[in-house]
Amino acid sequence: MKRHAAIAPALSLSAFLRALRERQSPAEFGLAAGPRRRTPGLRREEVAQLCGVSVTWYTWIEQGRDVSVSAATLARLARGLRLSRAERSYLFEVAGKRDPERPGSRDDPPDGVLACVDAINGPAYILDRAWNARRWNAKASRLFAGWLDVDGEKNLLRYIFLRLEARTLILVWTSRAHRVVAEFRAAVTGYSDDPDIRRLVDELRIGSSDFARCWETQGVLAREGGERAFNHPTMGLLHYQQVSLSLAGWPDYRLTMLLSAPTARKQ
Repeated sequence: MKRHAAIAPALSLSAFLRALRERQSPAEFGLAAGPRRRTPGLRREEVAQLCGVSVTWYTWIEQGRDVSVSAATLARLARGLRLSRAERSYLFEVAGKRDPERPGSRDDPPDGVLACVDAINGPAYILDRAWNARRWNAKASRLFAGWLDVDGEKNLLRYIFLRLEARTLILVWTSRAHRVVAEFRAAVTGYSDDPDIRRLVDELRIGSSDFARCWETQGVLAREGGERAFNHPTMGLLHYQQVSLSLAGWPDYRLTMLLSAPTARKQ
């Protein structure tokens, strides 16, 4: 049973690579179709040459043998076969490996996609991979005093831990701040070598003892929605239901919406 479980990913990878190879057009890679081709698509030796791997090694992978395929090898296969973003993501998924390049993660969504916040009837904003606000609507600007209503710094973590306005605005600040740090750790675990994120964490550990304590607990939580309450300086006590979603095609960008919650529990 254990051996079958271990081999299953190799067989899934084998089937996917074989299907990819067979539906490629040799002409698109500058190769002559030739009258002697007995199978559709590319030959195994052609794939190996295009991807910079040995023919024997590629053959073993496509045969579903129980061999260890590195992330670097998968990246060469993805580039050599000119895989789409979805195909590359699936390749790494079935192989059980993390993509070192995270294709598209550095791409910015088009302005039209970011503008979706303007159609939301409630405070809404979009964060990038380092949790910088990249777009927000007018209601979010009015709600988040000291963050989205002023020029300059737009990082959510810096706002929560370095701005006094956040401690007044966010009810039960201590527990919310602790959870936010755990959510951030989970969200950026694949970017441990990102200099911007490392710089942000180092800065906050030095600049905020509260952040340092939260970070040292090693908490990891999924970014989830739920009830959110704020004590706004002019609008008073506000209750919302938070919904957080990844943008399709730009997984490092996160849309957060605060929807009215008329039946929210009063504090």
